[in-house]
Amino acid sequence: MKRFLLLTVILLLTACSTARNAGTDDPAHYIREAENYTERGLFEEAIKSWEKVREGFYSPELNALADLNIAQNYFTAERYIEAAAAYEDFLKQYPLDKNVPSALYHLGLSYQREILSPDRDQTFTKNAIATFQTLLNRYPEFPEAQGVRQMIRENRERLAAHELYIGAFYLRTGHPGAAAVRLENLLSRHEDFPQRPEAYFQLGKAYLKSENRPRATEVFKTLIDRYPETEFAEDAREILLQLS
Repeated sequence: MKRFLLLTVILLLTACSTARNAGTDDPAHYIREAENYTERGLFEEAIKSWEKVREGFYSPELNALADLNIAQNYFTAERYIEAAAAYEDFLKQYPLDKNVPSALYHLGLSYQREILSPDRDQTFTKNAIATFQTLLNRYPEFPEAQGVRQMIRENRERLAAHELYIGAFYLRTGHPGAAAVRLENLLSRHEDFPQRPEAYFQLGKAYLKSENRPRATEVFKTLIDRYPETEFAEDAREILLQLS
């Protein structure tokens, strides 16, 4: 059925397309060729065939179809950087296309697959969140909305973990003021972060090393009040005893 629908689309698009250069073959030939390559897992060859469709014929519909399939072949081939660039180009060129929701979803997934560990740059994490949020805002009934929301939650936790890592790094390398700024930002922006007890503890130490004992005491007491059963609360109690 999928192949039948595709061939129907090919015939309709071919009827309204115009070759860019004299002697150019029928676009249906290249589309069938691209589909065959994709089915065989020959994604690079499929992309080249779709590029022939895009470059060889005057037709907005064919161009959109080619650009989308180029992006999809990059994605299926797990070449996510190229896929992201191709999906971004598709979204810029065809903002009203019916496939925009799917393109946004796969753009987000392309970023998602390139996310690095919390101790490294989080640009891909931020891009994934922004793309998925745009998808949900514009298409709240998108079929994969629940999974998208889950990825957003997990990505926000990754950003918080990155802030915690940076804060601890600054503290460890003798920059307690910078550590305090990072950790305060983490605690104010990520209320559901599972590692908040550790963040409070590191923040208390940062203020202590900055010789701001009143603020350090306040932070340690907050940690003990909110997370009394954690190991960080126990460590905070010991520090407060030493300070008293």
